[in-house]
Amino acid sequence: MAETDQERTEEPTEKRKQQAREKGQVARSKEMGTAFVLVSAAVAFLWFGDGLYEGMRSVFRQFFELDRQQAFDPTQMSKAFAIAFGEIITPLLIIFSFILVFTFFGNSWLGGINFSWKAMAPKFSRMNPLNGFKRMFGTQALVELVKGLAKFLVVAVSAFLLLSWQYDNILQISMGQMPNMMENAVDILMWMFLLMCCSIFLIVVIDAPFQLWKHQKDLKMTKQEVKDENKDSEGSPEVKGRIRRLQMEMANRRMMQDVPKADVVVTNPTHYAVALKYDDGGPKAPVLLAKGTDETAAKIREIALEYDIPLIQSPALARSVYHTTELEQEVPQGLFVAVAQILAYVYQLRMHKKGKAKRPKKPASDLPIPDDLKY
Repeated sequence: MAETDQERTEEPTEKRKQQAREKGQVARSKEMGTAFVLVSAAVAFLWFGDGLYEGMRSVFRQFFELDRQQAFDPTQMSKAFAIAFGEIITPLLIIFSFILVFTFFGNSWLGGINFSWKAMAPKFSRMNPLNGFKRMFGTQALVELVKGLAKFLVVAVSAFLLLSWQYDNILQISMGQMPNMMENAVDILMWMFLLMCCSIFLIVVIDAPFQLWKHQKDLKMTKQEVKDENKDSEGSPEVKGRIRRLQMEMANRRMMQDVPKADVVVTNPTHYAVALKYDDGGPKAPVLLAKGTDETAAKIREIALEYDIPLIQSPALARSVYHTTELEQEVPQGLFVAVAQILAYVYQLRMHKKGKAKRPKKPASDLPIPDDLKY
């Protein structure tokens, strides 16, 4: 089938991933959480079960040793319950804390820690019976059914293998004596429980990568969604173009305000125009106040005529200054000689207008411009 814009073929953007996390949509493996809970519980009872066993043993011994008078005395019974609670509370807290830590780790390992109010909000769409039937007979329900059958088979096979392995030891339990018989039975039971829980990790090894792949697939976007997101984050091309035009217009207005300060305007004569200023007390080299082509160049020439600023035609120099110099920057060193000749002519022209000097000759048409600065 030919790919269309409505197919989710594009990888999710960072914004899409962030929005998904805010909604509580992260990769999670229920099998991983279940495996960590069961295995941590088995390990906790193996490591800390002795303390719980001794506490329970002490509690039962205390209650069985109560005489009739103590049993019917509320004060004595309250003390007995307080002592019993003190005997078992510490090992229980240790065991449950151990399980809690590994449960938290197991459930947050795959998708990380994420808290979302949106995920906690009630969704009335889930109360729709039609949607419920879709979930019951959809692809996800089929996947869960397959995982359930796989877990059953894995646990059943593991139980059979473990029972076969411990068959002789189980038969020998009945030949033992108390309390060693009970201790051996509990020890065998706990180790078999731990190994059966570890067998669930066979499902986790398959389910965790599948959940990562499914999460990535669910977040994929259509080409149109990617385009819309780019517009939202960067702005539409029309708006960006209008902003650029407004910025250019503002820059041009500021530039035109500097033209009356120029000492000379060098032209192409029609396509280029650059306004230069030289301040004896300022920079060592002339500074570019304004530049432009076509309509902008015409506007610069118009302002120059209005403020009686000399217009000098030098196409090569105008192009070189335009392409090599930014606004309010000094002209390149390679153009110093050519610009100096123009400024010298302007100075002599001013003296002539004041009647203090003869009319100067116009600058040569072939001003000295290095080849690497010619345009």
